[in-house]
Amino acid sequence: MISKPDKNKNRKRRHSRVRSKISGTAERPRLNVFRSNKNIYAQVIDDVEGVTLVSASTLDLENGGNKTEQATSVGKMIAERAAAKNIKNVVFDRGGYIYHGRVKALADAARENGLEF
Repeated sequence: MISKPDKNKNRKRRHSRVRSKISGTAERPRLNVFRSNKNIYAQVIDDVEGVTLVSASTLDLENGGNKTEQATSVGKMIAERAAAKNIKNVVFDRGGYIYHGRVKALADAARENGLEF
């Protein structure tokens, strides 16, 4: 019997490997990305205190567009909200996802709107 690989299990393993090496601090919090089939979520997290400083998702958007355009809007929104809280430098945590498509669009939009990582 042939079994299909569990893609989410593999992603979680990659994510735990990355998370063992990076952590967000108050000076340089972590920009975490979570991607579901319909939506994309971004959070700026201080791991020392264990608090989410800023968050944005496609659920906050009013406009439509395809998923890549929505990810670009979320990247712009997270950068603007982080700038309002005086957050400029972050550590990018792609959540075990391949840096391609929606994840790349979100990261590029966040960079263009003032976040440095």
